[in-house]
Amino acid sequence: MAVAKPGPSGPAAPAASAPVAATPQIQLIPASPEGALDAAEEAVDLLLDSGRAPGDVLVITTGEQHPWAAHELSFGEASYWGQHDSGDDVFYADAAVAGRAAVRPVVVVAVNGGPDTSAADALPLALDRAGALLIVCGDPQRINSVLGAGV
Repeated sequence: MAVAKPGPSGPAAPAASAPVAATPQIQLIPASPEGALDAAEEAVDLLLDSGRAPGDVLVITTGEQHPWAAHELSFGEASYWGQHDSGDDVFYADAAVAGRAAVRPVVVVAVNGGPDTSAADALPLALDRAGALLIVCGDPQRINSVLGAGV
């Protein structure tokens, strides 16, 4: 008899916000605020060198914008977000606008300064946007206090 079976029809865990996908792996690359952008660039280079598609990667900055984002924004927001929507290349976003970015398999965050609230807002958002891997470049104490875990 094909009757709905009680049991694994829903999550067995307490009803916190149940993620649709598994929690992404988190990697921390210790760096000073001044070195976080360089560390993020190195992480992106390693990802691309290991075969990751450029469109799989989103880079979020908490302080000064990445030079690519500043350059692309000089052509206007429509062109900038068009680059994002095409999904053909690594996309760089400031933490203030990263909420508009789509989920990508890999998110790299450069905690390169900015107000404390910028990192506090950017890290949970980045975790939400990362499909498989979140790489955070910055001060480990600051990052752990924001993420609330030893990463």
